[in-house]
Amino acid sequence: MSETLHTLAELGSADISRRSLLGAVPYVAAALMDPQRQWLLWLLEGDQAPRLAVVAGSGPVDQAQAMIGMFDEMDNRFGGGGVRASIVHYLSTELAPKLQQRNLPAHQRRILYTSAAKLAAMAGWCSYDSADYGLAERYMIQALRLCAEGGDRVLGGQVLAGMSHLATSLGNPAEGVSLARAGIATAKSSGSPLGLMRLHAMAARGYAVLGDSRRATASLLEAGKALEVSHDPAEESPWVRFLDHHYLEAEAALVHRDLGEAEHAEHLALASVEANGDRRRRQAISRSVLATAFLQQNRLDEAVDTASNAVDLLAGVHSERSVQALRDFRTRLAPHRDETVVRDFERKARPILGTAA
Repeated sequence: MSETLHTLAELGSADISRRSLLGAVPYVAAALMDPQRQWLLWLLEGDQAPRLAVVAGSGPVDQAQAMIGMFDEMDNRFGGGGVRASIVHYLSTELAPKLQQRNLPAHQRRILYTSAAKLAAMAGWCSYDSADYGLAERYMIQALRLCAEGGDRVLGGQVLAGMSHLATSLGNPAEGVSLARAGIATAKSSGSPLGLMRLHAMAARGYAVLGDSRRATASLLEAGKALEVSHDPAEESPWVRFLDHHYLEAEAALVHRDLGEAEHAEHLALASVEANGDRRRRQAISRSVLATAFLQQNRLDEAVDTASNAVDLLAGVHSERSVQALRDFRTRLAPHRDETVVRDFERKARPILGTAA
């Protein structure tokens, strides 16, 4: 595990200084095969119980948890692009050195490894929000390796969900499905129905992009079943307590959009918009999906108006995920580019989305 900490420290140092071209390295789906295989082999080695990353009276643990909470709030409010440097600096200069101390009690060490895994995963998501896809992949790989050392299968499943999301969004849906299935195998025995729900939703996303309506629908049904089993988020790991039926609505809207099921996508995206009034990134993504659902039903004015609202929401939010969703909508506007309302939208969106291809 010292090798993982060394790699993480080097990655963080290069990221902070930007002396390397790591951010320009392309995402390589094949690079995820070995860490995925190693994780599944770790699962087979024994019955590791999921561990909550909170221990009363543990100073380093309390500090790490407080930092995770603060970074998470900043990420939700301002987008990952504005908080990544702070996460990486704390992870590489504060937490990683603590893990290298030989006198650290064993129970604290395992929990701090899990905390480091969570922060590395957050750095991966933030890199995604900055369009640094190669960095996102590298941080998530390190997060999965740290999860194994911490023995936390719940978080491991969530890291695999993040990897699946990244793979599908970057045009590798088959790999996205494979990663989601590895996560499902992880989560089935972890006591985390909410985590399992998210992974089934990720599988559905991949199947939808592949055009496999039957498997996508079946995966959404499994996600719904997992959600029904979870009665109280407080009884689950802190890593999945943010997941709820609104999360599933938002992901299901994307699935129905990609399957061309516009009415279902409209209903679910609208519910997500109404439920996430204080989360501008989620609002922007769901409004983009809603706009596409309107467009698929030939409701051009409603579609453009909804997408225009999404552009307004992105002011002050650094989120490539939101930008991607709007670019997807703009691409779908191609047959209508002679319409005045479309030309007006493209002028308004150009500073954020760039020039249309």
